Amino acid sequence: MAQGKILLQPGTLWASVKKQTEHALQCGALLSIPTEFEFVEQDNVRFLVRILSNLNRKKAADEKHRKQSVKSGQEFNPFLPYEEDLFVADISDTHLCILNKFNVVDYHLLIITRRFEEQESLLTLEDFAAMWACLADFDGLIFYNSGKTAGASQRHKHLQLVPLPLAPEGPQMPIEPLVKSAQFQNSNATSLKLPFIHAFAPLNSNWVQSPFTGAQETLEVYRTLRQAVGLDAKQFGAYNLLATREWMLIIPRSQEHFHSISVNSLGFAGALLVRNAAEMEILKAQGPMTILKNVAVF
Repeated sequence: MAQGKILLQPGTLWASVKKQTEHALQCGALLSIPTEFEFVEQDNVRFLVRILSNLNRKKAADEKHRKQSVKSGQEFNPFLPYEEDLFVADISDTHLCILNKFNVVDYHLLIITRRFEEQESLLTLEDFAAMWACLADFDGLIFYNSGKTAGASQRHKHLQLVPLPLAPEGPQMPIEPLVKSAQFQNSNATSLKLPFIHAFAPLNSNWVQSPFTGAQETLEVYRTLRQAVGLDAKQFGAYNLLATREWMLIIPRSQEHFHSISVNSLGFAGALLVRNAAEMEILKAQGPMTILKNVAVF
């Protein structure tokens, strides 16, 4: 199979993100969801918990899309076609990136496939090449929600990228102290001090210099981690994946919700989202790590 082509010009992504964000806010294409936040600590992790202030615009859009799906007889896909006002950059001949329309985190990017692929499908060389091309100019956290059970809201395959730090104070992300204490044997998968099944491995930050070379190495790490948590080469399975320039983490999932609280990959980075005060009370009563344990596999 011929190697694809990277279209993203080095050193341009971050400037394009900021410029397009300003445009999308001015024209009303970007509908940021306001939040408040507080920290909730459990098991030596200081979790960042955001509480949504207003979901009315998101609910209105969801209802509009539901009606469109009923009328057309096809499930609404916001990525085919994508909104031009949200377009940030062409990444490769297989991927492009757009702004997350209903963002909670500023400068939240979606790395989407040009053609439809199922969100539950395995990640590919091309997915990881697009990842490294973006990370070269955007030092952030990549995450992938493999299917609805893992917190995915869209069927069209997409990785996501948010800038670091996740929290306004403290470490780059709440689980960073656990990451720093991880002990590696060679480059094999290892584990963090987490009370559920997971696998963790180092990546080489120099891979940003050659996205397809880095992608090939990353693909092997991905396969090793999947095998380590019991996901074989053909079994899709629900899982969350997190990656930075330095490491990758995979967590198999058993369910999407704990009570009414939905959890996606960011939860396992230590950043959870609740919709109202009642959900915040559930989270505080149970503990954020307990919630993660219940939606993972242990």
